[in-house]
Amino acid sequence: MKITYVGHSCFLIENEEGGKIVFDPYKPGSVPGYADIGIAADEIVISHGHGDHSGDLYVDKAEPAYDKEFQIGKIRTFHDDVRGADRGRNNISIVTIDGKRVVHMGDIGCDLTQGELDILMNCDVLMIPVGGYYTIGARQAFEMCNRINPKVIIPMHYRGRGFGYLEIGGKEPFLNYFAMTDRPVISAGSEISDLPEGKCVLSMEPLRIL
Repeated sequence: MKITYVGHSCFLIENEEGGKIVFDPYKPGSVPGYADIGIAADEIVISHGHGDHSGDLYVDKAEPAYDKEFQIGKIRTFHDDVRGADRGRNNISIVTIDGKRVVHMGDIGCDLTQGELDILMNCDVLMIPVGGYYTIGARQAFEMCNRINPKVIIPMHYRGRGFGYLEIGGKEPFLNYFAMTDRPVISAGSEISDLPEGKCVLSMEPLRIL
Protein backbone atom coordinates (compact mmCIF):
# COMPACT_ATOMS: atom_id res chain seq x y z
CA MET A 1 0.00 0.00 0.00
CA LYS A 2 1.39 3.37 -1.03
CA ILE A 3 -0.03 6.47 0.67
CA THR A 4 0.52 9.99 -0.66
CA TYR A 5 -0.57 12.99 1.41
CA VAL A 6 -1.53 15.46 -1.32
CA GLY A 7 -2.56 18.08 1.24
CA HIS A 8 -5.35 19.41 3.46
CA SER A 9 -7.62 16.31 3.69
CA CYS A 10 -6.63 14.79 0.35
CA PHE A 11 -4.84 11.45 0.24
CA LEU A 12 -4.04 9.20 -2.71
CA ILE A 13 -3.67 5.49 -1.96
CA GLU A 14 -2.41 2.88 -4.41
CA ASN A 15 -2.91 -0.82 -3.74
CA GLU A 16 -0.57 -3.67 -4.61
CA GLU A 17 -2.31 -4.18 -7.97
CA GLY A 18 -1.91 -0.55 -9.02
CA GLY A 19 -5.46 0.61 -8.29
CA LYS A 20 -5.64 4.21 -7.07
CA ILE A 21 -8.22 5.79 -4.80
CA VAL A 22 -8.29 9.44 -3.73
CA PHE A 23 -10.01 10.91 -0.67
CA ASP A 24 -11.40 14.46 -0.53
CA PRO A 25 -9.62 16.20 -3.42
CA TYR A 26 -9.84 19.97 -3.08
CA LYS A 27 -10.88 22.42 -5.81
CA PRO A 28 -8.21 24.75 -7.25
CA GLY A 29 -7.80 27.83 -5.06
CA SER A 30 -10.05 26.51 -2.31
CA VAL A 31 -7.29 26.14 0.30
CA PRO A 32 -4.64 28.86 0.77
CA GLY A 33 -1.10 27.80 -0.04
CA TYR A 34 -1.88 24.66 -2.02
CA ALA A 35 -1.17 24.05 -5.69
CA ASP A 36 -3.70 22.25 -7.91
CA ILE A 37 -3.93 18.59 -6.92
CA GLY A 38 -2.58 17.25 -10.24
CA ILE A 39 -3.35 13.57 -9.57
CA ALA A 40 -5.07 10.67 -11.30
CA ALA A 41 -7.19 7.96 -9.67
CA ASP A 42 -9.60 5.13 -10.43
CA GLU A 43 -11.98 5.93 -7.55
CA ILE A 44 -12.86 9.20 -5.79
CA VAL A 45 -14.26 9.34 -2.26
CA ILE A 46 -15.79 12.62 -1.04
CA SER A 47 -16.87 13.22 2.55
CA HIS A 48 -19.09 16.25 1.86
CA GLY A 49 -19.76 18.97 -0.69
CA HIS A 50 -17.57 21.86 0.48
CA GLY A 51 -15.07 23.02 -2.12
CA ASP A 52 -11.98 22.02 -0.13
CA HIS A 53 -13.20 18.41 -0.17
CA SER A 54 -15.18 17.99 -3.41
CA GLY A 55 -12.81 18.62 -6.31
CA ASP A 56 -13.68 15.38 -8.07
CA LEU A 57 -13.84 17.15 -11.47
CA TYR A 58 -10.15 18.01 -11.14
CA VAL A 59 -8.94 14.42 -10.69
CA ASP A 60 -7.78 12.71 -13.88
CA LYS A 61 -8.66 9.12 -14.72
CA ALA A 62 -5.85 6.71 -13.99
CA GLU A 63 -4.20 5.01 -16.95
CA PRO A 64 -4.26 2.07 -17.28
CA ALA A 65 -7.59 1.75 -15.52
CA TYR A 66 -7.96 -0.57 -12.53
CA ASP A 67 -10.50 -3.24 -13.47
CA LYS A 68 -11.71 -4.08 -9.94
CA GLU A 69 -13.79 -2.23 -7.36
CA PHE A 70 -12.65 -0.94 -4.00
CA GLN A 71 -14.72 -1.99 -0.99
CA ILE A 72 -16.06 1.29 0.40
CA GLY A 73 -18.30 1.78 3.43
CA LYS A 74 -19.78 4.99 4.85
CA ILE A 75 -20.91 6.27 8.23
CA ARG A 76 -23.09 9.37 8.09
CA THR A 77 -22.08 11.91 10.72
CA PHE A 78 -22.05 15.71 11.11
CA HIS A 79 -19.68 18.55 10.23
CA ASP A 80 -20.47 20.28 13.55
CA ASP A 81 -21.67 19.54 17.08
CA VAL A 82 -25.25 20.71 16.44
CA ARG A 83 -26.36 17.83 14.20
CA GLY A 84 -25.47 19.62 10.98
CA ALA A 85 -27.31 22.88 11.68
CA ASP A 86 -24.15 24.96 11.09
CA ARG A 87 -22.15 23.06 8.47
CA GLY A 88 -24.22 20.10 7.34
CA ARG A 89 -23.47 16.41 7.03
CA ASN A 90 -20.16 14.57 6.87
CA ASN A 91 -19.32 11.05 5.76
CA ILE A 92 -16.69 8.87 7.37
CA SER A 93 -15.28 6.54 4.69
CA ILE A 94 -14.03 3.01 5.37
CA VAL A 95 -12.06 1.38 2.55
CA THR A 96 -10.45 -2.06 2.51
CA ILE A 97 -7.10 -1.87 0.70
CA ASP A 98 -4.71 -4.83 0.50
CA GLY A 99 -6.64 -6.47 3.32
CA LYS A 100 -6.33 -3.45 5.63
CA ARG A 101 -9.07 -1.12 6.83
CA VAL A 102 -8.37 2.51 6.03
CA VAL A 103 -10.66 5.13 7.66
CA HIS A 104 -10.93 8.73 6.44
CA MET A 105 -12.88 10.86 8.92
CA GLY A 106 -13.68 13.72 6.53
CA ASP A 107 -14.58 16.94 8.34
CA ILE A 108 -15.87 15.24 11.46
CA GLY A 109 -17.18 17.86 13.86
CA CYS A 110 -19.10 15.77 16.40
CA ASP A 111 -18.65 12.97 18.89
CA LEU A 112 -19.18 9.39 17.78
CA THR A 113 -21.80 7.02 19.11
CA GLN A 114 -20.73 3.72 20.62
CA GLY A 115 -22.12 1.94 17.58
CA GLU A 116 -19.97 4.07 15.28
CA LEU A 117 -16.92 3.49 17.43
CA ASP A 118 -17.52 -0.25 17.31
CA ILE A 119 -17.37 -0.14 13.50
CA LEU A 120 -14.15 1.90 13.41
CA MET A 121 -12.33 0.28 16.30
CA ASN A 122 -8.88 -1.22 15.67
CA CYS A 123 -8.70 -0.08 12.04
CA ASP A 124 -5.31 -0.17 10.37
CA VAL A 125 -5.10 3.49 9.26
CA LEU A 126 -7.04 6.48 10.62
CA MET A 127 -6.89 9.84 8.84
CA ILE A 128 -8.31 12.45 11.19
CA PRO A 129 -8.68 16.27 11.18
CA VAL A 130 -6.85 18.01 14.03
CA GLY A 131 -6.94 21.75 13.26
CA GLY A 132 -10.22 22.64 14.94
CA TYR A 133 -12.66 25.50 14.18
CA TYR A 134 -14.35 23.76 11.22
CA THR A 135 -13.78 20.28 12.69
CA ILE A 136 -12.85 18.64 15.95
CA GLY A 137 -9.69 20.06 17.45
CA ALA A 138 -6.50 18.56 18.83
CA ARG A 139 -7.84 17.39 22.20
CA GLN A 140 -11.03 15.87 20.83
CA ALA A 141 -9.11 14.20 18.00
CA PHE A 142 -6.65 12.72 20.52
CA GLU A 143 -9.48 11.35 22.65
CA MET A 144 -11.23 9.94 19.57
CA CYS A 145 -8.02 8.20 18.48
CA ASN A 146 -7.69 6.62 21.91
CA ARG A 147 -11.21 5.23 21.67
CA ILE A 148 -10.82 3.96 18.10
CA ASN A 149 -7.33 2.55 18.79
CA PRO A 150 -6.07 2.37 15.19
CA LYS A 151 -2.68 1.00 14.24
CA VAL A 152 -1.53 4.10 12.34
CA ILE A 153 -2.89 7.63 12.89
CA ILE A 154 -2.34 10.32 10.24
CA PRO A 155 -3.34 13.92 11.13
CA MET A 156 -4.87 16.11 8.42
CA HIS A 157 -6.80 19.37 7.92
CA TYR A 158 -4.34 21.59 9.75
CA ARG A 159 -2.43 24.81 9.07
CA GLY A 160 1.30 24.91 8.44
CA ARG A 161 3.85 27.48 7.37
CA GLY A 162 2.41 29.06 4.22
CA PHE A 163 -0.62 26.80 3.81
CA GLY A 164 -4.04 26.15 5.32
CA TYR A 165 -6.86 28.31 6.61
CA LEU A 166 -5.91 30.97 9.15
CA GLU A 167 -8.80 29.93 11.40
CA ILE A 168 -7.48 26.42 12.02
CA GLY A 169 -4.52 25.34 14.11
CA GLY A 170 -1.39 23.41 13.33
CA LYS A 171 -0.81 19.72 13.98
CA GLU A 172 1.71 20.27 16.80
CA PRO A 173 -0.85 20.47 19.67
CA PHE A 174 -2.31 17.14 18.52
CA LEU A 175 1.12 15.52 18.26
CA ASN A 176 2.11 16.84 21.68
CA TYR A 177 -0.66 14.86 23.35
CA PHE A 178 1.19 11.65 22.43
CA ALA A 179 4.41 12.69 24.19
CA MET A 180 3.27 10.99 27.41
CA THR A 181 1.95 7.86 25.72
CA ASP A 182 3.64 4.73 24.36
CA ARG A 183 2.56 5.59 20.81
CA PRO A 184 5.53 7.18 18.99
CA VAL A 185 5.24 10.05 16.52
CA ILE A 186 7.10 9.25 13.30
CA SER A 187 7.92 12.06 10.88
CA ALA A 188 7.54 11.22 7.20
CA GLY A 189 7.58 12.93 3.85
CA SER A 190 4.66 13.13 1.46
CA GLU A 191 4.71 9.44 0.51
CA ILE A 192 5.13 6.10 2.25
CA SER A 193 5.34 2.75 0.51
CA ASP A 194 4.63 0.53 3.53
CA LEU A 195 2.90 1.05 6.85
CA PRO A 196 5.25 1.31 9.84
CA GLU A 197 5.51 -1.62 12.24
CA GLY A 198 3.49 -1.29 15.41
CA LYS A 199 1.19 1.49 16.55
CA CYS A 200 2.26 5.04 15.79
CA VAL A 201 1.27 8.53 14.71
CA LEU A 202 2.53 9.21 11.19
CA SER A 203 3.21 12.92 10.73
CA MET A 204 3.25 13.37 6.95
CA GLU A 205 4.09 16.51 4.97
CA PRO A 206 1.73 17.82 2.25
CA LEU A 207 2.89 17.20 -1.31
CA ARG A 208 1.26 20.13 -3.11
CA ILE A 209 2.41 23.18 -1.15
CA LEU A 210 3.00 26.22 -3.35
